[in-house]
Amino acid sequence: ASAGAPDADALSANARARAEALAREARTSSDEAEAHARRYTREAAANAKPGEASTFDFDRMVADAGAMTSEGMGEAPRFIAFASLSMPPAALRAMIDDVTKAGGVVALRGLPGNSAKALTAALAKVAKPGEQLDGVGIDPRLFRAFGIEAVPTYVVTSSDFDLCDGFDCRTQVPPHDRMSGNVSAAYALETFARGGGPGALLAAHHLARLERQVP
Repeated sequence: ASAGAPDADALSANARARAEALAREARTSSDEAEAHARRYTREAAANAKPGEASTFDFDRMVADAGAMTSEGMGEAPRFIAFASLSMPPAALRAMIDDVTKAGGVVALRGLPGNSAKALTAALAKVAKPGEQLDGVGIDPRLFRAFGIEAVPTYVVTSSDFDLCDGFDCRTQVPPHDRMSGNVSAAYALETFARGGGPGALLAAHHLARLERQVP
């Protein structure tokens, strides 16, 4: 178990660094996120059935875009893709690529078989030669916090939050959107953004970032 500790610590540090980098970028991209959110909320309002338009206060949600994207990130990332090394390599690779481009983090539950060697072998199947998978982190606390039982699962939270380190304590997670199943990051983010739920605004921000980097 001790042999895998440095690898796990490094991956966790990468995940935290990714969240911090996203926080810095968010301060400079709130206008684009707001524009993207406006488009989705207008479409959602236009397509809503009678009586549904008032379910969410779209105008208020968009008006809060600047405040949400500029506030500091907590310890945990806000866009998380829960994955497993048992996923098909091609599917895992696609998830890592898209989630990383969108500014999120791919979370793994732990070292396979508690072995750093097994981790290295598994990641070698999805990593390019010499590539550092900076958007991948090992953090069982995230799995416990959101009660993740199946992967892949995508989560976008409404605000930042701090993770509880102890096994006998429970993280108070903020309101969030989640989706499980073999879908792309883009599909999950677009669904969240259109849905007007608690993670809609931030999902629109991440989707805008992903679309900027897709040829």
